[in-house]
Amino acid sequence: MEAADSKKKETFIDPTARIEDGAVIGAGVHVGPWCQVGAQVELGDGCILDSMVKVDGETTLGTECHLHHGAVVGSTPQDLKYRGDIGTVRVGSRTVFREYSTVNMPTAAGELTAIGSDCLIMAYAHVAHNCLLGDHVILANSVNLAGHIEIGDYAIIGGVTPVHQFVKIGAHSIIGGGSRVPMDVAPYLKAAGSPLKVFGLNTIGMQRRGFSEEAQQALKDVYRIFFRTSMLKEEALEAIRAEVPDLPEVRTFVEFIESSERGINR
Repeated sequence: MEAADSKKKETFIDPTARIEDGAVIGAGVHVGPWCQVGAQVELGDGCILDSMVKVDGETTLGTECHLHHGAVVGSTPQDLKYRGDIGTVRVGSRTVFREYSTVNMPTAAGELTAIGSDCLIMAYAHVAHNCLLGDHVILANSVNLAGHIEIGDYAIIGGVTPVHQFVKIGAHSIIGGGSRVPMDVAPYLKAAGSPLKVFGLNTIGMQRRGFSEEAQQALKDVYRIFFRTSMLKEEALEAIRAEVPDLPEVRTFVEFIESSERGINR
C-alpha cells in the first residue's frame, strides 16, 4: 500500500506535452498528452492536466486542481481593448475544469481573473476577463460569463445561461438553467427565466450548509420586506435594519444591495 501511494504522488509529464522554461510544476503533478504549460504558469501540488489542456499567462493553480480534456485556463481576453498585456489568473485548490471550459486572463497587467477553491466549471463554460468567483461556485454546462462579473461563495448557475458584464451574483444563490442574467442577483435567492424572475430563498441550499434557524427566519423576513412589499429600495433597507435581527447573513444581504451598480432583480 505504501508503494502504491508513493507512486501516485510521483510527477508525470507525458513526452508529447510542452512545458515552457520558467513554469513551476509542483509535486505529484500529472501532465497528460499534448498539454501546453506556459512559462509564467505555476501548477500546485497534485494538479492533473488530462490531455490537450492549455494553461498560459501569469496563471497560478492551487493544489489538486483537475483540468479535463481540452480545458484552457489563462488565455488572452476576448476584449477589443486588449493590447497584449499578460494579466494574472489565480485559481484556488481542488477546483475542477471539465471538458473545453475556458478562462481568460484580465485585460491589462496588474488586474486579476480569479476562481476560488472547490469550484466546478462544467463543460464548455466560459469565464471571461476580470471575473472574480468565490469558493464552491458551480457553473453548469455552457454557462457564459462576460467580463468583470463577481460571483459569491456557493452560488450555482444552471446550464446555457449567459450573464451580462459587470453583474454581481450573491453568495448561496441559485440560478436556473436556460436563464439570462442582465442585473445583479442578491445573496440567498432562487432565480430563473428570461426575463429573470426571483422565486424565493434558496432554503434547501442554506439548510445543507448549516444555516441556523435564527438566520433562516431572519432571511425570510428580509425577503418579505424587500421582495413582497411595494417599498422603494431605500425604504425596504431601512425597514430591514429596524425590524430584522442584525445577523451576519442579514448584513451580507444589505451590503450587497447597497453596493449594487447594475440594479437588483426584484
